[in-house]
Amino acid sequence: MTGINLLVLALIQGITEFLPVSSSAHLILVPVFTDWADQGPMIDVALHVGTLGAVLVYFHRDVWAMLRGISKLEDSDRFPGARLVSHVFIATIPVVIAGAAFSVYGLDILRSPELIGWTMLGFGLLLYAADRLNMTIRNIEHMTAGHALIIGVCQVLALIPGTSRAGITMTAARALGYERADAARFSMLLSMPTIFAAGSLIGYKLYRAGDVALGLDAAIAAGLAFITALCAIGLMMAWLRRANFTPFVIYRVALGGGLLWWAYS
Repeated sequence: MTGINLLVLALIQGITEFLPVSSSAHLILVPVFTDWADQGPMIDVALHVGTLGAVLVYFHRDVWAMLRGISKLEDSDRFPGARLVSHVFIATIPVVIAGAAFSVYGLDILRSPELIGWTMLGFGLLLYAADRLNMTIRNIEHMTAGHALIIGVCQVLALIPGTSRAGITMTAARALGYERADAARFSMLLSMPTIFAAGSLIGYKLYRAGDVALGLDAAIAAGLAFITALCAIGLMMAWLRRANFTPFVIYRVALGGGLLWWAYS
């Protein structure tokens, strides 16, 4: 891949991965509207691994607390880090099961601009309703195992391009009454297990294939995505501490409507 291809993909991935606007949909749309060859799943996962690094750096206190909490899971009521890691684990189970099922049957049928248009529009309006119609009464320390499971079940919908993993998990958290910044915080911490698993698998495949050029492209893409994502996370968290999700909803509705007009005109 050329340097400009990698730069554009990294910018798109880094900016959109943790915003509620669906990074996977944007990556699918890039070759559709640029006539570039599809970058393939290995570059997609490398981009995600770069954004994982941004989460680890930005939320390093939470990550460290979770690592220490692993040894205290039997007494999670007393240790916030243990409670947080257990909730992330519970919320990850549904998407692991669903992802295994989808890997058998494939997701190519879901990679169409028409479907992305509908999911962008529909789930954007759902985010608006959850954000504006529910009270803000909880933070992440109030989370229960039941709430974690509900958010995890909703995360399964993110296997449909355009839904947005960040968007649907933030929507579920807001519907349950969690503060906006805490909904985003849990959503990003929840991304770590799935991205790590996918990155490990792709890394192993690259090692087995011995494709040096593809491995270098993947490393460059991951590094660029890391820098962009770190900036995007900081800006979004600062925004959500004082405002709401409406700008992201407006973007989703505009993009969804534009895709539907393009697809059906």
